Amino acid sequence: MKLSNKTLSQLPKKVVVPTYDRSNLKTKIVHLGFGAFHRAHQAVFTDILTAEHNSDWGYCEVNLIGGEKQIEALKQQNFLFSVCEMAYDNWSTRVVGVAKEALHADIDGIDKILAIMTRPEIAIVSITVTEKGYCYLPSTASIDTNNKLIQYDINNPTKPKSVPGVIVEALRLRKEKGLKPFTVMSCDNMPENGHVTRNVVLALAKQRDPNLADWIDNNVTFPSTMVDRIVPAVTSETMEKIQKQLGGIEDPAGVAGEPFRQWVIEDNFVAGRPDWQKAGAELVNDVLPYEEMKLRMLNGSHSFLAYLGYLAGYLHIDECMQDPNYIKAARHLMLQEQATTLRVEGVNLQAYADSLLDRYRNTGLKHRTWQIAMDGTLKLPQRMLDSIRFHLANNTPFDCLALGVAGWIRYVSGTDDAGNAIEVSDPSVEKLKQLVTTSSDNEERVLALLSLTHVFGDDLANNQCFIDKVTKAYFSLRDLGAKQTVQQLANNF
Repeated sequence: MKLSNKTLSQLPKKVVVPTYDRSNLKTKIVHLGFGAFHRAHQAVFTDILTAEHNSDWGYCEVNLIGGEKQIEALKQQNFLFSVCEMAYDNWSTRVVGVAKEALHADIDGIDKILAIMTRPEIAIVSITVTEKGYCYLPSTASIDTNNKLIQYDINNPTKPKSVPGVIVEALRLRKEKGLKPFTVMSCDNMPENGHVTRNVVLALAKQRDPNLADWIDNNVTFPSTMVDRIVPAVTSETMEKIQKQLGGIEDPAGVAGEPFRQWVIEDNFVAGRPDWQKAGAELVNDVLPYEEMKLRMLNGSHSFLAYLGYLAGYLHIDECMQDPNYIKAARHLMLQEQATTLRVEGVNLQAYADSLLDRYRNTGLKHRTWQIAMDGTLKLPQRMLDSIRFHLANNTPFDCLALGVAGWIRYVSGTDDAGNAIEVSDPSVEKLKQLVTTSSDNEERVLALLSLTHVFGDDLANNQCFIDKVTKAYFSLRDLGAKQTVQQLANNF
């Protein structure tokens, strides 16, 4: 049996289920990217708000590319799905009921998606599609016109495939019909994610019609957000545990994450919003200091552990936490090389760093280092490189950050310390392979990878201090391996 309205009563009593009248929900939010993170994060906040404060804000869940099975499962399950919280060996489960509709571009067609996005009552289009879904260049924070999806959308604007293309076409249709615009809210891990979203949408709109771009610029808001919850990719083992939590009932759309969750939102909504603050979200005027804190201290240390951990044979973050040298290096990275670059006020950053390490120790999560290591060309700029620029400008040390970049170079070179091949997953993977295969495994390799100006910009690619530090760290990884290199670094603190 699968999760559905009919099987809700058969779930174990400890499972939290919707007790509110789901028929009162109205589809006011279209969410692009029905992935694990959205299910375990924004949907949970909204479900709590509905359960405890009678909110009527419902979702239409949309996947544009991939995730067909999850959308089909959601349809078959009366739009119900479960979210488990994994705290070491203690699990708790909640069934989320705030989804009202679900569509997939390849199954239902883009026209149906656009039709829902142009309903008058749609107030928010929210997004969780990872950095690569925005089709942008981190070095410019604007659109990548060489991206194949963007090129397709420029030539086929009424049948878009990319996230920016779908938003532009939906807004064009609303303008044409005389409807109010919706708010576009990114919930992905990018600094000033609202600013990036605005940039790519306006850039694509200008390609099509400058008047449309002006209308969007004057009428649409793009609030930034900071989102935080560790949600590992779902594995077969995770699915088995979810089914056990549900008393044997299947839920192909189920997901599991850590107990911690945080959501900081810029309060800038043109057509209203749910009272998410009543469910624990923080509504603020400026999200950027919180974003930078999370991106650099959490995501930056995560990437550091992912590259150096995977090279050393640690397949999960909690395994890295069994190595005292990795703990020491990660904590030094957070407090001495990341925290010193931040502008956030009123936060105990030492306590924050210690809380992050405690979260990383959670053996229930099984967060794969390979998963975190994905898409490094998009993640490095905000997680490590902006901090490195700060240290170069202030002549302060950044040994851990340099090792993190060297770890990325070693990782994308395609072989771990045991000689095993690495399956590198990155939007620029073909370019990475070309640079690796045409360079010798020495300073030439480092210079080849640092020549990617869409990642490192012209400034870092030509900064000799940066090049020297990364090269030295790379040689240590090549000659000694990740474990010994991290140990030597940790011994210096």
